[in-house]
Amino acid sequence: MKDKKLTTNQGVPVTDNQNSLTVGERGPTLLQDVQLIEKLSNFDRERIPERVVHARGAGAHGYFQVYHSMEKYTYAQFLQDPDKQTPVFVRFSTVVGARGSADTVRDPRGFAVKFYTEEGNYDLVGNNLPVFFIRDAIKFPDMVQAFKPVPDTNIPTSSSANSRFWDFISLTPESIHMITWLFSDRGTVKSYRKMEGFGVNTYKWVNHEGKAVYIKYHWKPKLGVETIDRHEANLLAGEDPDIATRDLYDTIASGETVEYELNVQMMEISEEFSQSFDPLDATKTWPEEKFPLVPVGKMVLNRNPENYFAEVEQAAFSPSSIVPGIDFSADKLLQGRTFSYADTQRYRVGPNYLQLPINRPLAEVNNNQRDGPMQYAPYGGGTVNYEPNTLSDGMPREASVTPTDDQRIEGVLKRQKIKLTNNFDQAGQRYRSLGKVDQDHLVDNIVDSLGNADKPIQELMVSNLTKADADLGSRVAKGMGTLK
Repeated sequence: MKDKKLTTNQGVPVTDNQNSLTVGERGPTLLQDVQLIEKLSNFDRERIPERVVHARGAGAHGYFQVYHSMEKYTYAQFLQDPDKQTPVFVRFSTVVGARGSADTVRDPRGFAVKFYTEEGNYDLVGNNLPVFFIRDAIKFPDMVQAFKPVPDTNIPTSSSANSRFWDFISLTPESIHMITWLFSDRGTVKSYRKMEGFGVNTYKWVNHEGKAVYIKYHWKPKLGVETIDRHEANLLAGEDPDIATRDLYDTIASGETVEYELNVQMMEISEEFSQSFDPLDATKTWPEEKFPLVPVGKMVLNRNPENYFAEVEQAAFSPSSIVPGIDFSADKLLQGRTFSYADTQRYRVGPNYLQLPINRPLAEVNNNQRDGPMQYAPYGGGTVNYEPNTLSDGMPREASVTPTDDQRIEGVLKRQKIKLTNNFDQAGQRYRSLGKVDQDHLVDNIVDSLGNADKPIQELMVSNLTKADADLGSRVAKGMGTLK
């Protein structure tokens, strides 16, 4: 191994890293000890603000490879050539818990993929469950605040199963479908290698003719899906709280790879309003018998991060990071996410967070943004930092126009719910699709948590569950002793 000498951040050799500079052996320490001051001041600033959600995470590098060209549906370049491998970085996470929380707690899992494509970064930011609690981003702060620690005591909502979580859920009936997923054994996992991923929101793919199709993303683990029950999850949270993080790291460190297949569901734009549900509603799934999964490509994770903070903690994802050939739908939850995620990263990491190696695109970056904290990119441009210009021969100039989906949108400007707001049908279908053991676990998990909520909240929640499925509501009520 190459001989490396310890240095300061300025590159100055350090000859004594054990003792501060003092006046005599026992005298006071001197302010001129720049080595000491540098170490302490850097240590004081080692932490950046914790993510409000998805704080606990693990990550890995790898590549994505399309099976065959998807040119019929999208002109995104990374989805065309089956011989090309597009580098990726993936971050798995829990949603509600803090950085030090356990991997196995009942919680949705984040499944975020950053594709470093030749046209810029594409971030596919999803979860391990196919639906979400809410359909409109305006409710996201309320939802997170209801799930996070109590403001007066800072006791985590989940640790004492108090009324806050169920109070919000019972008054937000659109979340019932999510509850049938979260409180099944899908809500407790111990291996990211055996976990599905979903884009949750609806996106568009656009082809060279400007024709668009709606898209739902699905990641399927090569090893299949494995879950654990509530009792094993609680046991591991105490005995081995880092099990999923360590499992991912150790597997890749041993020379093995971790593989997932990307599938999509497609829906013609013209089919949108002929469904019995709103396809752009994030609390709904698309029936696979009507919109079958189409295999797109594989993702292989084969390299661990070398520095957790620099790569996993500072990794920044945003649904607003799209590439030509992929576009947003009018999904109300997605519309808010396109602003909120990037805005969070500018606050958490800094306005130039995309210049960090883990976030920096492999594609060439040319713009007129020159200032701000941690700006270091040698963009050049001389005296010109504006557009249009003649002093720099008009560079960088606007790119050529690419095909777009020119949809006509009109309507009355007002706040309103979407029309197709049945909150219970798919929740009931989900419950009835489960086998007996899975139904038993779902009921038992709900009873265990809801049983600690206030009585009026229990009654409203049972009413909502009954609207989804009479048997589900009845069993939960009996489990809590509210029905005789």
